[in-house]
Amino acid sequence: MTFFGRPINSRILLLSFLTVGLVGSCYAESKYNPPQSPEFIQELIAFSTIYTHIKNHYVDEVDDKTLFENAIKGMLEGLDPYSTHLNPADQADLMESTTGKFGGLGIVIASQGEFIQIISPIDDTPAYRAGLQAGDIILKIGDQEVSEINLQEGVKLMRGLPGTKVSLTISRAEKNSFLVEIEREIITITSVKGYLLDEGIGYIRISNFQLPSAKLLKEVVKKITTKNKSKLNSLIIDLRNNPGGALSAAIDISDLFIDKKDTVVYTEGRSERSNISFDAKRGDIINGAPIVVLINEGSASASEIVAGALQDHKRATIMGQKSFGKGSVQSLLDLEDGYGMKLTTARFYTPLGHVIQDNGITPDIILDTDTESGETAQDLTTEEQGEDGQLRDDPTTLNATEILKRQDAITEKTNQEIIEYLMQDHDIKEAINYLLSLTQEQAI
Repeated sequence: MTFFGRPINSRILLLSFLTVGLVGSCYAESKYNPPQSPEFIQELIAFSTIYTHIKNHYVDEVDDKTLFENAIKGMLEGLDPYSTHLNPADQADLMESTTGKFGGLGIVIASQGEFIQIISPIDDTPAYRAGLQAGDIILKIGDQEVSEINLQEGVKLMRGLPGTKVSLTISRAEKNSFLVEIEREIITITSVKGYLLDEGIGYIRISNFQLPSAKLLKEVVKKITTKNKSKLNSLIIDLRNNPGGALSAAIDISDLFIDKKDTVVYTEGRSERSNISFDAKRGDIINGAPIVVLINEGSASASEIVAGALQDHKRATIMGQKSFGKGSVQSLLDLEDGYGMKLTTARFYTPLGHVIQDNGITPDIILDTDTESGETAQDLTTEEQGEDGQLRDDPTTLNATEILKRQDAITEKTNQEIIEYLMQDHDIKEAINYLLSLTQEQAI
């Protein structure tokens, strides 16, 4: 098979904005026969006419390779914000980004018109400490106007050596634009933290989904239960501003609370090999105790899979604001000479068939964001990736045991202070009141 003169290699790595977790070869193996309809021929003639005019009359001479690359790029980027043509440098950057071995800011981004929108800052990263928020629009990177470049070019400008700085001009609703200078770091994320808020009420914060996250969550629940000296009566799972991560982690975490063998999430695309269902096994680590899941507009991707699964199975009450709506699968195809193509090939669906892409998860109970304090638990642990738009796998080599040791070292001295702070959070207070009403009804 050829693509504008470049044979496609048979190796395909199927990516999603959730994980490098689904692998297939259907797209490379499929044979494409160009249609012979009059409409198709007419469009080819129109393309050829424009191409000829550019070659003959454009103010500067442009070589064929540049014109074809631009044509391919425009064809892909016109589909959606996530499909794109990758030159060899872009291809190398993308593969590097899946390992996390680069200096970053700790933000997850997507295209928003001609600008770049922050889906979410990641906890305990330079972007988080600089006060960037979900929904912020990046107008300039250094002196470069974002409206003059594409998403991938923006990524290159924000990425750099750890210790170097980059300035961003930010637009935020109901505020004048402002400048933020951020120092790049290698992003290391502790993905799961937990506290006993009150007798019988546990709180779990998942900042993003990494491969060890499900194991971490089980260990944290055990610690909370031990501190409670009896089983938990209820649990709050905080997924606010969680941009996603590993698909397998989202499935495993959902599985911890769904006590039946049933669907967690499934994908559908035009190819049969895109149609995959991911199922839970029997078992519930908190034995049916009520759960509240907190989400907001910064909850995306894997967060939406967990929230959607627990909502559809009536295992949790979802509270907060409507989530971001990122639930599509991208396939990365290697082309000749180091080029690549990232193409949206499937969408994710909740167990009851609700499409996540562009729709998000609507909470069962919608909470007003305009609280008196305007603060959330996201401001919690400033003591203690992202920015290429890929919601990806664990960017560290730490295993679950090492992460737990690090977490203990960070939080041991400040647990009570953190709990006091959490108890002032508007959404968490609403969740506690709701859970107390449920447990009181059960007691009656």
